[in-house]
Amino acid sequence: MKVVNVMFDTLCRHFLSNYGNTWISTPNFQRLEEHCCRFDNFYGGSMPCIPARRELHTGRYNFLHRSWGPLEPFDYSVQEDLRKNGIYTHLATDHSHYLEDGGATYHNRFSTWELFRGQEGDRWQPQDYGKVPENRNPLNKTGSVSILQHYANLTKVASEEDMSCVQTFHAGMDFILRHKDSDNWYLQIESFDPHEPFTVPERFRRLYNLEGEQKLDWPAYGPIDESHPKEELDEMRREYAALVTMCDHYLGKVLDLFDKYDMWKDTALIINTDHGFLLGEHNLLGKNYPPMYDELIHLPFFIHVPGVQPHVIDALSQTIDIAPTLLDLFRVQNTEDMDGSSLLPILQSKPQTNHTYALFGVHGSSVGITDGRFTYYRANVRDDNTPFVECTLMPTNMRGFFHKEQLQKAVLFNGDRYSHGIPYLKVPSKTYMNAKVFGDLLFDLETDPKQENNLLTKELSERWNTILKKEMEKASAPQEEFERLGL
Repeated sequence: MKVVNVMFDTLCRHFLSNYGNTWISTPNFQRLEEHCCRFDNFYGGSMPCIPARRELHTGRYNFLHRSWGPLEPFDYSVQEDLRKNGIYTHLATDHSHYLEDGGATYHNRFSTWELFRGQEGDRWQPQDYGKVPENRNPLNKTGSVSILQHYANLTKVASEEDMSCVQTFHAGMDFILRHKDSDNWYLQIESFDPHEPFTVPERFRRLYNLEGEQKLDWPAYGPIDESHPKEELDEMRREYAALVTMCDHYLGKVLDLFDKYDMWKDTALIINTDHGFLLGEHNLLGKNYPPMYDELIHLPFFIHVPGVQPHVIDALSQTIDIAPTLLDLFRVQNTEDMDGSSLLPILQSKPQTNHTYALFGVHGSSVGITDGRFTYYRANVRDDNTPFVECTLMPTNMRGFFHKEQLQKAVLFNGDRYSHGIPYLKVPSKTYMNAKVFGDLLFDLETDPKQENNLLTKELSERWNTILKKEMEKASAPQEEFERLGL
Protein backbone atom coordinates (compact mmCIF):
# COMPACT_ATOMS: atom_id res chain seq x y z
CA MET A 1 0.00 0.00 0.00
CA LYS A 2 0.99 3.59 -0.70
CA VAL A 3 -0.75 6.59 0.88
CA VAL A 4 -0.59 10.29 0.01
CA ASN A 5 -2.11 12.63 2.60
CA VAL A 6 -2.57 16.23 1.45
CA MET A 7 -3.34 18.38 4.47
CA PHE A 8 -4.28 22.06 4.41
CA ASP A 9 -4.37 24.39 7.40
CA THR A 10 -7.51 26.48 7.95
CA LEU A 11 -9.55 25.16 5.02
CA CYS A 12 -13.18 26.21 5.39
CA ARG A 13 -15.71 23.64 4.27
CA HIS A 14 -18.23 26.24 3.14
CA PHE A 15 -15.67 27.80 0.77
CA LEU A 16 -15.55 24.65 -1.41
CA SER A 17 -17.86 23.86 -4.31
CA ASN A 18 -18.17 20.28 -3.02
CA TYR A 19 -20.14 21.62 -0.07
CA GLY A 20 -22.32 24.08 -1.93
CA ASN A 21 -20.17 27.16 -2.53
CA THR A 22 -21.05 28.78 -5.86
CA TRP A 23 -18.70 31.78 -6.10
CA ILE A 24 -15.23 30.36 -5.40
CA SER A 25 -13.24 28.50 -8.06
CA THR A 26 -12.22 25.08 -6.70
CA PRO A 27 -12.29 22.77 -9.76
CA ASN A 28 -9.64 20.41 -8.42
CA PHE A 29 -11.41 19.87 -5.13
CA GLN A 30 -14.40 19.06 -7.30
CA ARG A 31 -12.25 16.57 -9.26
CA LEU A 32 -11.73 14.62 -6.05
CA GLU A 33 -15.26 13.30 -6.25
CA GLU A 34 -14.38 11.33 -9.39
CA HIS A 35 -12.28 9.00 -7.24
CA CYS A 36 -12.81 9.88 -3.56
CA CYS A 37 -15.51 9.37 -0.99
CA ARG A 38 -16.69 12.72 0.34
CA PHE A 39 -17.56 12.94 4.03
CA ASP A 40 -20.41 15.29 4.92
CA ASN A 41 -20.33 14.79 8.70
CA PHE A 42 -16.62 15.03 9.46
CA TYR A 43 -15.56 17.03 12.52
CA GLY A 44 -12.34 18.18 14.06
CA GLY A 45 -11.69 17.46 17.70
CA SER A 46 -8.93 19.55 19.24
CA MET A 47 -8.27 23.10 18.13
CA PRO A 48 -6.19 24.79 16.84
CA CYS A 49 -3.17 23.74 14.69
CA ILE A 50 -0.85 21.70 16.91
CA PRO A 51 -3.57 20.13 19.11
CA ALA A 52 -5.15 18.83 15.89
CA ARG A 53 -1.81 17.35 14.84
CA ARG A 54 -1.51 15.52 18.14
CA GLU A 55 -4.80 13.84 17.27
CA LEU A 56 -3.43 12.91 13.85
CA HIS A 57 -0.55 11.06 15.51
CA THR A 58 -2.32 9.52 18.48
CA GLY A 59 -5.93 8.91 17.44
CA ARG A 60 -6.95 10.52 20.74
CA TYR A 61 -8.50 13.82 21.81
CA ASN A 62 -5.99 16.41 22.99
CA PHE A 63 -8.13 19.34 24.13
CA LEU A 64 -9.55 17.84 27.32
CA HIS A 65 -6.08 17.56 28.87
CA ARG A 66 -3.76 19.93 27.10
CA SER A 67 -3.57 23.16 25.15
CA TRP A 68 -0.87 23.79 22.57
CA GLY A 69 2.02 21.42 23.21
CA PRO A 70 4.39 18.81 21.81
CA LEU A 71 3.81 15.11 21.53
CA GLU A 72 4.34 13.72 25.01
CA PRO A 73 6.99 11.09 25.89
CA PHE A 74 4.13 8.69 26.67
CA ASP A 75 2.23 9.38 23.42
CA TYR A 76 1.69 6.89 20.65
CA SER A 77 2.48 8.14 17.12
CA VAL A 78 1.01 6.34 14.13
CA GLN A 79 3.76 7.72 11.88
CA GLU A 80 6.40 6.27 14.18
CA ASP A 81 4.54 2.96 14.40
CA LEU A 82 4.36 2.73 10.62
CA ARG A 83 8.10 3.43 10.41
CA LYS A 84 8.83 0.67 12.93
CA ASN A 85 6.73 -1.70 10.82
CA GLY A 86 8.75 -1.10 7.66
CA ILE A 87 6.63 1.67 6.13
CA TYR A 88 8.69 4.61 4.86
CA THR A 89 7.12 7.86 6.06
CA HIS A 90 7.97 11.32 4.74
CA LEU A 91 6.73 14.81 5.61
CA ALA A 92 6.91 17.80 3.26
CA THR A 93 5.59 20.92 4.97
CA ASP A 94 5.88 24.67 5.48
CA HIS A 95 4.22 24.55 8.90
CA SER A 96 6.81 26.41 10.97
CA HIS A 97 5.20 25.57 14.32
CA TYR A 98 7.02 22.23 14.07
CA LEU A 99 10.21 24.19 14.77
CA GLU A 100 8.89 25.84 17.93
CA ASP A 101 8.90 24.65 21.53
CA GLY A 102 5.25 23.68 21.39
CA GLY A 103 5.51 21.52 18.27
CA ALA A 104 9.05 20.23 18.13
CA THR A 105 8.38 16.51 18.62
CA TYR A 106 6.03 15.80 15.72
CA HIS A 107 8.14 15.89 12.55
CA ASN A 108 10.81 13.66 14.09
CA ARG A 109 8.37 10.76 14.21
CA PHE A 110 8.64 10.50 10.40
CA SER A 111 11.41 8.58 8.66
CA THR A 112 12.45 11.83 6.94
CA TRP A 113 11.08 15.33 6.70
CA GLU A 114 11.66 18.60 4.88
CA LEU A 115 10.37 21.98 5.98
CA PHE A 116 10.20 25.18 3.94
CA ARG A 117 10.55 28.44 5.81
CA GLY A 118 8.74 31.75 5.84
CA GLN A 119 5.08 31.33 6.76
CA GLU A 120 3.33 33.76 9.11
CA GLY A 121 5.57 34.61 12.09
CA ASP A 122 8.27 32.03 11.30
CA ARG A 123 11.44 33.52 12.82
CA TRP A 124 13.38 33.07 9.63
CA GLN A 125 14.70 36.39 8.32
CA PRO A 126 16.15 39.24 10.45
CA GLN A 127 13.21 41.36 11.53
CA ASP A 128 14.77 44.65 10.48
CA TYR A 129 14.47 43.47 6.87
CA GLY A 130 10.74 44.08 7.02
CA LYS A 131 8.49 47.09 7.18
CA VAL A 132 4.86 46.93 8.22
CA PRO A 133 2.57 49.03 5.97
CA GLU A 134 1.25 52.14 7.67
CA ASN A 135 -2.40 52.73 8.60
CA ARG A 136 -3.40 49.07 8.72
CA ASN A 137 -7.13 48.50 8.46
CA PRO A 138 -8.86 47.83 11.83
CA LEU A 139 -9.94 44.41 10.56
CA ASN A 140 -6.26 43.42 10.42
CA LYS A 141 -4.14 42.10 13.23
CA THR A 142 -1.91 44.82 14.71
CA GLY A 143 0.78 45.23 17.36
CA SER A 144 2.39 41.80 17.02
CA VAL A 145 6.03 40.91 16.43
CA SER A 146 4.69 38.21 14.10
CA ILE A 147 3.49 40.93 11.70
CA LEU A 148 6.95 42.48 11.44
CA GLN A 149 8.42 39.00 11.02
CA HIS A 150 5.97 38.24 8.22
CA TYR A 151 7.01 41.30 6.23
CA ALA A 152 10.68 40.47 6.82
CA ASN A 153 10.06 36.98 5.45
CA LEU A 154 8.31 38.40 2.39
CA THR A 155 11.54 40.09 1.32
CA LYS A 156 12.71 36.61 0.28
CA VAL A 157 9.63 35.92 -1.85
CA ALA A 158 10.31 37.37 -5.29
CA SER A 159 7.95 35.09 -7.21
CA GLU A 160 5.26 32.46 -6.78
CA GLU A 161 7.90 29.73 -6.96
CA ASP A 162 9.57 31.21 -3.87
CA MET A 163 6.46 30.75 -1.75
CA SER A 164 6.88 28.08 0.89
CA CYS A 165 3.48 26.54 0.05
CA VAL A 166 4.55 26.10 -3.58
CA GLN A 167 7.89 24.62 -2.54
CA THR A 168 6.05 22.20 -0.26
CA PHE A 169 3.89 20.92 -3.11
CA HIS A 170 6.86 20.62 -5.45
CA ALA A 171 8.72 18.59 -2.82
CA GLY A 172 5.73 16.32 -2.38
CA MET A 173 5.36 15.83 -6.12
CA ASP A 174 9.07 15.07 -6.42
CA PHE A 175 8.71 12.39 -3.74
CA ILE A 176 5.79 10.86 -5.65
CA LEU A 177 7.76 10.78 -8.90
CA ARG A 178 10.73 9.11 -7.20
CA HIS A 179 8.69 6.52 -5.30
CA LYS A 180 5.59 5.84 -7.41
CA ASP A 181 6.92 2.46 -8.55
CA SER A 182 7.88 1.26 -5.06
CA ASP A 183 5.60 0.11 -2.27
CA ASN A 184 4.98 0.62 1.46
CA TRP A 185 5.30 4.37 1.91
CA TYR A 186 3.31 7.22 3.39
CA LEU A 187 3.68 10.82 2.23
CA GLN A 188 2.22 13.80 4.07
CA ILE A 189 2.12 16.98 1.97
CA GLU A 190 1.16 19.57 4.55
CA SER A 191 0.43 23.11 3.40
CA PHE A 192 0.15 25.94 5.92
CA ASP A 193 -2.07 27.78 3.43
CA PRO A 194 -4.84 28.88 3.35
CA HIS A 195 -4.00 29.92 6.93
CA GLU A 196 -3.69 33.66 7.45
CA PRO A 197 -1.98 35.95 6.48
CA PHE A 198 -3.57 35.64 3.05
CA THR A 199 -0.50 36.09 0.88
CA VAL A 200 -1.63 35.34 -2.67
CA PRO A 201 -0.06 35.80 -6.14
CA GLU A 202 -1.79 38.40 -8.30
CA ARG A 203 -3.04 35.88 -10.85
CA PHE A 204 -5.33 34.33 -8.23
CA ARG A 205 -6.37 37.66 -6.73
CA ARG A 206 -7.50 38.95 -10.13
CA LEU A 207 -10.10 36.18 -10.22
CA TYR A 208 -11.83 37.96 -7.35
CA ASN A 209 -11.39 41.57 -8.56
CA LEU A 210 -8.45 42.18 -6.25
CA GLU A 211 -5.41 44.13 -7.39
CA GLY A 212 -2.41 45.90 -5.91
CA GLU A 213 -1.50 46.07 -2.23
CA GLN A 214 -3.24 43.56 0.02
CA LYS A 215 -4.91 45.76 2.59
CA LEU A 216 -7.02 43.09 4.29
CA ASP A 217 -4.82 40.04 4.65
CA TRP A 218 -4.52 39.17 8.34
CA PRO A 219 -7.81 39.07 10.31
CA ALA A 220 -7.65 40.30 13.89
CA TYR A 221 -9.31 37.70 16.12
CA GLY A 222 -12.35 39.12 17.85
CA PRO A 223 -15.80 40.62 17.34
CA ILE A 224 -16.43 42.92 14.40
CA ASP A 225 -17.52 46.47 15.03
CA GLU A 226 -21.02 46.56 13.54
CA SER A 227 -20.31 50.01 12.09
CA HIS A 228 -17.37 48.69 10.05
CA PRO A 229 -17.93 48.90 6.26
CA LYS A 230 -19.33 45.63 4.93
CA GLU A 231 -17.39 45.96 1.68
CA GLU A 232 -14.08 45.69 3.59
CA LEU A 233 -15.17 42.45 5.22
CA ASP A 234 -16.18 41.23 1.77
CA GLU A 235 -12.71 42.14 0.48
CA MET A 236 -11.09 40.11 3.24
CA ARG A 237 -13.25 37.11 2.31
CA ARG A 238 -12.17 37.47 -1.31
CA GLU A 239 -8.50 37.51 -0.26
CA TYR A 240 -9.10 34.23 1.56
CA ALA A 241 -11.00 32.87 -1.45
CA ALA A 242 -8.04 33.69 -3.72
CA LEU A 243 -5.75 31.72 -1.42
CA VAL A 244 -8.16 28.76 -1.41
CA THR A 245 -8.08 28.83 -5.22
CA MET A 246 -4.29 28.83 -5.16
CA CYS A 247 -4.39 25.76 -2.88
CA ASP A 248 -6.84 24.16 -5.29
CA HIS A 249 -4.42 24.81 -8.16
CA TYR A 250 -1.54 22.96 -6.49
CA LEU A 251 -3.80 20.16 -5.32
CA GLY A 252 -4.61 19.75 -9.01
CA LYS A 253 -0.93 19.11 -9.77
CA VAL A 254 -0.96 16.16 -7.33
CA LEU A 255 -4.14 14.84 -8.94
CA ASP A 256 -2.48 15.16 -12.36
CA LEU A 257 0.26 12.77 -11.17
CA PHE A 258 -2.38 10.31 -9.95
CA ASP A 259 -4.03 10.49 -13.38
CA LYS A 260 -0.83 10.34 -15.44
CA TYR A 261 0.60 7.30 -13.66
CA ASP A 262 -2.72 5.61 -12.85
CA MET A 263 -1.94 5.77 -9.15
CA TRP A 264 -5.63 5.44 -8.30
CA LYS A 265 -5.30 1.66 -8.66
CA ASP A 266 -2.68 1.18 -5.93
CA THR A 267 -2.38 4.40 -3.90
CA ALA A 268 -4.74 5.78 -1.28
CA LEU A 269 -5.33 9.55 -1.09
CA ILE A 270 -6.51 11.50 1.94
CA ILE A 271 -7.43 15.21 1.85
CA ASN A 272 -8.02 16.88 5.21
CA THR A 273 -7.62 20.02 7.29
CA ASP A 274 -7.26 20.86 10.97
CA HIS A 275 -9.98 23.49 11.34
CA GLY A 276 -11.90 26.28 9.65
CA PHE A 277 -12.03 30.03 10.23
CA LEU A 278 -14.58 32.74 10.96
CA LEU A 279 -14.73 35.54 8.40
CA GLY A 280 -17.69 37.47 9.72
CA GLU A 281 -19.99 34.58 10.60
CA HIS A 282 -21.50 35.13 14.07
CA ASN A 283 -20.06 38.67 13.74
CA LEU A 284 -16.59 37.30 14.55
CA LEU A 285 -13.16 36.97 12.98
CA GLY A 286 -10.66 34.21 13.68
CA LYS A 287 -10.83 31.09 15.83
CA ASN A 288 -9.92 29.66 19.27
CA TYR A 289 -11.75 31.93 21.71
CA PRO A 290 -15.46 31.51 20.70
CA PRO A 291 -17.39 28.24 20.83
CA MET A 292 -16.38 25.92 18.01
CA TYR A 293 -19.14 26.96 15.66
CA ASP A 294 -19.84 24.84 12.59
CA GLU A 295 -17.63 27.02 10.36
CA LEU A 296 -14.67 26.17 12.62
CA ILE A 297 -15.10 22.49 13.44
CA HIS A 298 -17.27 20.91 10.68
CA LEU A 299 -14.57 20.03 8.17
CA PRO A 300 -14.12 18.93 4.55
CA PHE A 301 -12.73 15.42 4.22
CA PHE A 302 -12.06 13.16 1.23
CA ILE A 303 -10.51 9.72 0.96
CA HIS A 304 -9.74 7.43 -1.96
CA VAL A 305 -9.03 3.77 -1.30
CA PRO A 306 -8.26 1.56 -4.31
CA GLY A 307 -11.23 -0.63 -5.11
CA VAL A 308 -13.79 1.57 -3.31
CA GLN A 309 -16.23 3.41 -5.55
CA PRO A 310 -16.65 7.13 -4.79
CA HIS A 311 -19.76 8.02 -2.84
CA VAL A 312 -20.97 10.45 -0.19
CA ILE A 313 -20.73 9.32 3.44
CA ASP A 314 -22.94 10.80 6.15
CA ALA A 315 -21.50 8.80 9.05
CA LEU A 316 -20.26 10.98 11.92
CA SER A 317 -16.46 10.90 11.78
CA GLN A 318 -13.50 12.88 13.14
CA THR A 319 -9.81 13.69 12.88
CA ILE A 320 -9.12 11.06 15.57
CA ASP A 321 -10.21 8.44 13.01
CA ILE A 322 -7.31 9.13 10.63
CA ALA A 323 -4.60 7.36 12.69
CA PRO A 324 -6.49 4.04 12.99
CA THR A 325 -7.41 4.31 9.30
CA LEU A 326 -3.72 4.51 8.36
CA LEU A 327 -2.98 1.39 10.40
CA ASP A 328 -5.85 -0.36 8.66
CA LEU A 329 -4.63 0.70 5.21
CA PHE A 330 -1.14 -0.65 5.86
CA ARG A 331 -2.47 -3.73 7.69
CA VAL A 332 -0.55 -2.89 10.84
CA GLN A 333 -2.24 -4.23 13.95
CA ASN A 334 -3.79 -1.54 16.11
CA THR A 335 -2.85 -2.33 19.71
CA GLU A 336 -3.71 1.16 21.00
CA ASP A 337 -6.73 2.22 23.03
CA MET A 338 -7.74 5.09 20.73
CA ASP A 339 -10.69 7.44 20.82
CA GLY A 340 -10.94 7.11 17.03
CA SER A 341 -11.95 4.21 14.79
CA SER A 342 -10.88 3.19 11.30
CA LEU A 343 -12.92 4.68 8.47
CA LEU A 344 -12.45 1.68 6.17
CA PRO A 345 -15.52 -0.27 7.40
CA ILE A 346 -17.86 2.65 6.74
CA LEU A 347 -16.38 3.08 3.25
CA GLN A 348 -17.91 -0.32 2.59
CA SER A 349 -21.20 0.75 4.23
CA LYS A 350 -20.78 -1.40 7.31
CA PRO A 351 -21.32 -0.21 9.92
CA GLN A 352 -23.32 2.86 8.95
CA THR A 353 -21.85 5.01 11.71
CA ASN A 354 -18.42 5.53 13.23
CA HIS A 355 -19.43 7.52 16.31
CA THR A 356 -22.70 8.22 18.08
CA TYR A 357 -21.27 11.50 19.34
CA ALA A 358 -18.24 13.63 18.51
CA LEU A 359 -16.44 15.82 21.07
CA PHE A 360 -14.52 18.96 20.18
CA GLY A 361 -13.12 22.16 21.61
CA VAL A 362 -10.19 24.31 22.63
CA HIS A 363 -8.56 23.56 25.97
CA GLY A 364 -10.04 25.97 28.48
CA SER A 365 -12.98 27.10 26.35
CA SER A 366 -16.39 25.55 25.65
CA VAL A 367 -16.60 21.80 25.24
CA GLY A 368 -18.73 20.93 22.22
CA ILE A 369 -20.54 17.76 21.32
CA THR A 370 -22.63 16.76 18.31
CA ASP A 371 -24.63 13.78 17.12
CA GLY A 372 -24.40 15.08 13.55
CA ARG A 373 -27.61 17.06 13.79
CA PHE A 374 -27.70 18.81 17.15
CA THR A 375 -24.64 20.63 18.48
CA TYR A 376 -24.29 21.48 22.17
CA TYR A 377 -21.71 23.78 23.75
CA ARG A 378 -21.04 23.75 27.47
CA ALA A 379 -19.28 26.78 28.94
CA ASN A 380 -17.27 27.18 32.13
CA VAL A 381 -19.44 28.00 35.16
CA ARG A 382 -17.05 30.25 37.12
CA ASP A 383 -15.97 33.73 36.14
CA ASP A 384 -12.29 32.86 36.67
CA ASN A 385 -12.64 29.66 34.57
CA THR A 386 -11.14 27.43 37.26
CA PRO A 387 -9.96 24.82 37.93
CA PHE A 388 -7.79 24.77 34.84
CA VAL A 389 -4.77 22.51 34.48
CA GLU A 390 -2.31 21.37 31.84
CA CYS A 391 -1.68 17.61 31.91
CA THR A 392 1.85 17.15 30.60
CA LEU A 393 5.45 16.03 30.88
CA MET A 394 6.41 18.66 28.29
CA PRO A 395 5.73 22.01 30.01
CA THR A 396 5.95 24.28 26.97
CA ASN A 397 3.64 26.77 25.28
CA MET A 398 3.74 27.60 21.56
CA ARG A 399 6.93 29.59 22.03
CA GLY A 400 8.60 29.17 25.38
CA PHE A 401 8.33 27.25 28.61
CA PHE A 402 5.69 27.40 31.33
CA HIS A 403 6.25 30.13 33.89
CA LYS A 404 8.30 29.15 36.93
CA GLU A 405 5.36 30.14 39.15
CA GLN A 406 3.24 27.52 37.38
CA LEU A 407 5.87 24.84 37.70
CA GLN A 408 6.25 25.52 41.43
CA LYS A 409 2.59 24.54 41.83
CA ALA A 410 2.78 21.46 39.60
CA VAL A 411 1.65 18.16 41.10
CA LEU A 412 2.82 14.71 39.98
CA PHE A 413 -0.31 12.75 39.15
CA ASN A 414 -0.60 8.97 38.98
CA GLY A 415 -0.61 7.50 35.51
CA ASP A 416 -3.91 6.72 33.81
CA ARG A 417 -5.32 5.91 30.37
CA TYR A 418 -4.33 9.34 29.07
CA SER A 419 -0.63 8.74 29.82
CA HIS A 420 -0.50 4.97 29.23
CA GLY A 421 -0.01 4.48 32.96
CA ILE A 422 2.97 6.87 33.23
CA PRO A 423 2.83 9.59 35.94
CA TYR A 424 2.51 13.12 34.59
CA LEU A 425 2.32 16.68 35.86
CA LYS A 426 -0.90 18.55 36.48
CA VAL A 427 0.15 22.16 36.13
CA PRO A 428 -2.28 24.88 37.30
CA SER A 429 -2.68 27.43 34.54
CA LYS A 430 -4.63 30.46 33.38
CA THR A 431 -6.15 31.16 29.99
CA TYR A 432 -7.59 34.12 28.13
CA MET A 433 -10.49 31.82 27.22
CA ASN A 434 -13.79 32.52 28.96
CA ALA A 435 -16.70 30.81 27.25
CA LYS A 436 -19.05 31.97 30.00
CA VAL A 437 -19.57 35.18 28.03
CA PHE A 438 -21.13 33.06 25.25
CA GLY A 439 -23.06 30.80 27.61
CA ASP A 440 -24.40 27.31 26.95
CA LEU A 441 -25.77 26.80 23.45
CA LEU A 442 -27.78 24.19 21.53
CA PHE A 443 -28.40 24.33 17.78
CA ASP A 444 -30.26 22.16 15.29
CA LEU A 445 -28.02 22.09 12.21
CA GLU A 446 -30.79 20.64 10.05
CA THR A 447 -33.18 23.56 10.52
CA ASP A 448 -30.64 26.19 11.57
CA PRO A 449 -27.33 25.54 9.74
CA LYS A 450 -26.03 29.03 10.56
CA GLN A 451 -26.54 28.38 14.29
CA GLU A 452 -28.55 31.52 14.97
CA ASN A 453 -31.28 30.17 17.29
CA ASN A 454 -30.29 28.80 20.69
CA LEU A 455 -32.79 26.02 21.52
CA LEU A 456 -31.54 25.32 25.03
CA THR A 457 -34.07 24.75 27.81
CA LYS A 458 -33.54 23.44 31.33
CA GLU A 459 -34.70 19.97 30.31
CA LEU A 460 -32.53 19.88 27.20
CA SER A 461 -29.57 21.19 29.20
CA GLU A 462 -29.90 18.33 31.68
CA ARG A 463 -30.16 15.79 28.86
CA TRP A 464 -27.12 17.07 26.96
CA ASN A 465 -25.06 17.49 30.13
CA THR A 466 -25.65 13.82 30.91
CA ILE A 467 -24.55 12.83 27.40
CA LEU A 468 -21.53 15.15 27.51
CA LYS A 469 -20.40 13.82 30.87
CA LYS A 470 -20.54 10.22 29.63
CA GLU A 471 -18.55 11.03 26.50
CA MET A 472 -15.95 12.95 28.49
CA GLU A 473 -15.62 9.98 30.86
CA LYS A 474 -15.07 7.69 27.86
CA ALA A 475 -12.25 10.01 26.75
CA SER A 476 -10.73 9.95 30.27
CA ALA A 477 -11.08 13.69 30.79
CA PRO A 478 -9.41 14.94 33.99
CA GLN A 479 -11.58 15.69 37.01
CA GLU A 480 -10.75 19.39 36.73
CA GLU A 481 -12.59 19.59 33.39
CA PHE A 482 -15.80 18.25 34.92
CA GLU A 483 -15.51 20.81 37.73
CA ARG A 484 -14.70 23.67 35.34
CA LEU A 485 -17.85 22.91 33.35
CA GLY A 486 -20.04 22.35 36.40
CA LEU A 487 -20.59 18.67 35.57
